[in-house]
Parts: sequence; C-alpha cells; structure tokens
Amino acid sequence: MAGSYRMCVCFTRKFKVTEAGPPPDVNEAFFKYTNGGTHMSAEQLRRFLVEVQGDGGVSIADAEKIVDQVLQKMHHIAKFTRRTLTLDDFHHYLFSADLNPPIGDQVHQDMTKPLSHYFIYTGHNSYLTGNQLSSDCSDVPIIRALKRGVRVIELDIWPNSTKDNVDVLHGRTLTAPVELIRCLKSIKEYAFSSSPYPVIITLEDHLTPDLQVKVAQMINETFGDMLYCPECECLEEFPSPEELKYRIIISTKPPKEYLKAESGKDKGNKSRKDKDSDDDTWGKEPLDLVSDQEDGDVSDTFTSEDSDGESQQPGVSAYKRLIAIHAGKPKGGLKEALKVDPNKVRRLSLSEQALEKASENHGTDVIRFTQKNILRVYPKGTRFNSSNYKPLIGWTHGAQMVAFNMQGYGRYLWLMNGMFRSNGGCGFVKKPDFLMKGGPHGEVFNPKTKFPVKKSLKVKVYMGDGWHLDFKPTHFDSYSPPDFYTRVGIAGVPGDAIMKKTKIKEDNWTPVWDEEFIFQLTVPELALLRVEVHEYDMSEKDDFAGQTCLPVSELRPGIRAVPLFDRKGEKLNSSRLLMRFEFVQD
Repeated sequence: MAGSYRMCVCFTRKFKVTEAGPPPDVNEAFFKYTNGGTHMSAEQLRRFLVEVQGDGGVSIADAEKIVDQVLQKMHHIAKFTRRTLTLDDFHHYLFSADLNPPIGDQVHQDMTKPLSHYFIYTGHNSYLTGNQLSSDCSDVPIIRALKRGVRVIELDIWPNSTKDNVDVLHGRTLTAPVELIRCLKSIKEYAFSSSPYPVIITLEDHLTPDLQVKVAQMINETFGDMLYCPECECLEEFPSPEELKYRIIISTKPPKEYLKAESGKDKGNKSRKDKDSDDDTWGKEPLDLVSDQEDGDVSDTFTSEDSDGESQQPGVSAYKRLIAIHAGKPKGGLKEALKVDPNKVRRLSLSEQALEKASENHGTDVIRFTQKNILRVYPKGTRFNSSNYKPLIGWTHGAQMVAFNMQGYGRYLWLMNGMFRSNGGCGFVKKPDFLMKGGPHGEVFNPKTKFPVKKSLKVKVYMGDGWHLDFKPTHFDSYSPPDFYTRVGIAGVPGDAIMKKTKIKEDNWTPVWDEEFIFQLTVPELALLRVEVHEYDMSEKDDFAGQTCLPVSELRPGIRAVPLFDRKGEKLNSSRLLMRFEFVQD
C-alpha cells in the first residue's frame, strides 16, 4: 500500500507502507528454540509457550493446532505439506490478537460467593442515547450495553402522559420517552447474549400504586421463570452469581417506604411533590452536593389518601414480592446508613461526590458495609453531557455497582471497560480478598495507607501495526505518514498511578519503539494497565490513534499482541501493538 501526500500545488510525495520485521527479542526466541534452524516444530513451539509465555498447560496437540491455524491464516492452505513455522510465521503468530491475546477469555474466578463479593458491570440511565437533558430514550443503548457484558441496567419509570401506562425517561428533562414494556422485552432477548450471569434491573420508581401493580404484571409476564423472587422478604445474605445464572433480578425501594414517606409528611396534601430518597445525598453536604440526586429533585407520587385504601394492598404486595435486592434510605445520616444489619442485606446509593466525602470521613465503615451489602455509586447530576468519574474511588472502597454512563466517552469509561475485561468479560469480577476480610481485631483495608511495593511489572512496547488498514492515508497528516508514540501507565491506588511514553517515530505507519518500562505496584489487584497511541502534531493537538485498558491481575506474561480500541470503546479491526509483560516479585 502506498499513500500519496500533497506537498504543494506542484507535486505530491509517495510513501510505501513497509512491513516492519520481527523485533530482536522475537528473532532471539525463534533461533533459541529452533537451535539456530529455519523452521520451528510444534514441540519447539510448545517449549517456547511454556518457558517464555508461561502457558504451563500447553500440550503437543495444542501446539500443533496453533501451527495449523497460523499456516492456514498466513498461506491459505487447508492441507499442509509442512507442520512447522518459519520466522515470519512465528512473528505473525505472536502479533495476532486472535491467536495470542494479552488476557484470557474464560471465566476463571470462584462464582459461588454472595453477590456482595463482586464488582458488577453497572450502567447509569441505561436507556439514554446521548446527553442527560435532551437525548432520546430507547432500548438500543440497553441492548448495546448487554452485548458488551453490562449486568446492571437502570430504568427510570414514570406514568405516561395519560397516566394509564408506564414510560421510561429521565424525569423533568426534554428526553423523549420509550415504553417500559419495550425495554423489558429487549432485556429479556439480549440479557444473556454475552454472559450467563444474572442481570439486575434497578428501578427508579416514580409510580402510583395502580401503576406499580401494572409494572408487576408486566415484569411477571415478560420474564416468567427467569425472574428471581426470594421466598423470604429480607435476605440475610445475597445468593451467588452461580446460583443466579440466567436469572433477572429486580432492585428498588419496597412500596411500603413510599407509603410511610407519604403518611408521615403532609398527610392529605394531594398536590405535594416528594423526593425520591433512594439516591439522596447523605447528611449535611456542601451546597454543590445538595441537589445531587439522581433525578435532580422531586418526583410525582401518590397522596396518603390514595395509599391508605385496602384495595391497593394486594397489587402493591405483588410488586413488593418482585424486589430481590431492597434499596432505601434508613433514618439518620451517613454513619447510620452504613451500619451493617446482621439479619438483612440491602443496597445503598451514593453520588460520586457523596462517596468522596464518605471515603474521607468514614472510609473503613464504607468497606465494612460493602463486605455484606451492596453499594451503588452514580454520577453527579451536573454531568449533563453523560461524562463519567474516577471509578477507582468506588472500587478501592468495595463498591460493587459503580454506575457509568455507557453512552458517554473518555478515559474513565476506558478504565471501566478495562476492569470488566477481567474474568472472561462475564460482568462479575471477584473483589480482592483484602476488601472482604477483616484483621484479627476487626480492622479492614484502609486505602489511605501507604503500602510497600508488592510486585513490579515490566512492560516492553516493541512495535505497532494495522493503522494503514483502519484509517485513510491522510487521516493523521495530510502531508506525510504519521508520527506515532505510545503512552503506557497504571491506573490504581494513588501510589501506583503513573503514565510514561515512548519516543515519537516519525513518518512511519508501522513504528518500532522497542522500549521497556517498569511499574512498581503496591496494590496490583486493583491496578489497570493503560495503553494509548497518539500521533504527534507539531501545530495542533495530537491525534488519537487507539487505546486499551487491561487488568494487571489478568495479564498473560510473555510476548503478546494487544488490540486497540477507538474512543467509544469499539475494537479497531487491525490496529494493535506487540508488547511483552513480565512480573517481578519485590
């Protein structure tokens, strides 16, 4: 492939995209394991995979299968006259993201612990197609999220314009509604398209009792036996993801909380508006936190006269029976809300700002609460453009549901996607043991502690390729081939977070950097490897050329092909890096 670049009116320069050869480490490995030969046998490949790549369980049959796959892909032949690899074949294998990925794709963690033991891939306002104020509501972003592995879908449910049916919309904004039934049917169809583990539907409920009855009927008829309804009203412990495979779980406030709220305040005032207390900010907060509720402020509710009638009770009971994970706000401030009840588990919601405040003043209480109960964190109300926030604060405090605007953008969403590439991308990632266990005197993990270095990660960035297939010749520069560089670093606890970068390689579609970086990790269990490729631009902002984020605990050692993703998190077809990972215990 040759690219033409206009230099001036008179002439153009042509640059041919040249294939970069294998880096020195690949040459060295090939000649070492072939004893200086020109072809690598399946047995020699098996030894390389065991000794260099750390793939201890590889059999000779596995190695033969890899050889066949490489030959078929490289030479397009079904019957092989040879069962060995040349140096080019070996390099092609190592640089293939399909054959040699940086992390595994299988569920490998213990899935038999209660739900509170896992980080759960969680969406916020899952029905919005764009910004929080004026975008359309639709089932399309819900479907997209489920296909990506998201396991918690949030629906804000409101009476429709004629008050006889239920819509999903972001209340008191210009967002156009979508019918609840459409969302439920799409959830049923796509819930398990990427993972067999349960889907949790969190409901922001703004309904009158008669519409709650209608919702109960809709949910029962749509999901039937898929629905998980516990036999007892309050669970002492959550079931496990394994027990809940292929099940749908409903989480919201039980109806009685609405009834109590109404009868206890302004009894008989039919025109009153009441605040949806599930996502209130806790205790006295600075002014910028006070309005930071999920829906902004208030929601239409029924009056106490409506709710006191016996005729409502059977229907409300049916709605209540559907709720497996109870949400709600106990009386009192944050300290009271974080108290652990030995007889029942529940879900608590905090805004990102309220969590920051809680982590400063009650950090260990938050962690103790999340060992048994579920904590959901949601974006502050001023993120009108569907941006996101730092997920690490939630994760380091054990918050299971760090709710993100999946239709959003930016580096924080890349971190979220990276975390949930763990454990085969099933949407449930087991929390590190130190977040679940107390010390001999009941003490728990304190994220503010400065920990010693536990291990170091060596990362070598060899080379990159594939951009000339994913982008037009003039995408990065109208006058010459791109000048790529790679940023690589760690997201994690504050002491581990750092970014470094390679040199800029000028005028090259297949840059070779061959640079090594060392990262010292104090809490490797919560560390994510950040990788970004940019194209240097002298006169303007550097161009974006791809990114990925990988859980450090899941990295496969050795030389690996690392696929890159676009800004929205969609995988680029061909762009990738060749990298090497090595762990060193300190």
